[in-house]
Amino acid sequence: MLIIGLNGSPNQDGNTELLLNKALDAAEELGAETEIIQVADSLEELEEPYCTSCSQPCAKVCYEGTKLEEDYDLLTKADGVIIGSPVYFGTVSAQLKGFWDMTRDLRKEFSLLNTVGGGVTVGAGRFGGQETTLNAIHDMMLVQGMIVVGDGDDESDAGHQGAAAQRLAAEDENGQLRAEIIGRRVAKVANATKSLR
Repeated sequence: MLIIGLNGSPNQDGNTELLLNKALDAAEELGAETEIIQVADSLEELEEPYCTSCSQPCAKVCYEGTKLEEDYDLLTKADGVIIGSPVYFGTVSAQLKGFWDMTRDLRKEFSLLNTVGGGVTVGAGRFGGQETTLNAIHDMMLVQGMIVVGDGDDESDAGHQGAAAQRLAAEDENGQLRAEIIGRRVAKVANATKSLR
């Protein structure tokens, strides 16, 4: 079982990646193999790091032969995906949006259909747009036909939309706990739904 964390932050080793690592560590404890994709790195080679819908259907001309194509190939092998983003004006980062908008070919090929997905986010304040950011992450997943889960499991409680932390995430024990729960939840549901992929 492969669970991938997408770090949608432009910063590596920051608040978002801390939560992703907590989630992935919890998935590993259940036997999952894990990887992190740094979305900002994925976009570096592109002349335009956002989708212009240049072809219908998507012909992948904007990213063919780049690191982004390699990262998309890895994404298609995932049983579960945990998407992390900082809150930027109440929604996901531009880097994450650019990365996900160019997954049009994956959608055409049903590559993420029934892949299990969950979200983690960090805002500057306790009520700093985390829920709207998680909703945006869920919407992105639903359009790919993914199975979206929140941060609840039989070892804790029924949960909410996902792991929501306040900056600094290293000091937010509840945010870290919720990230661990969503890591377990994604792994458990991915294992239970393997036959659908």
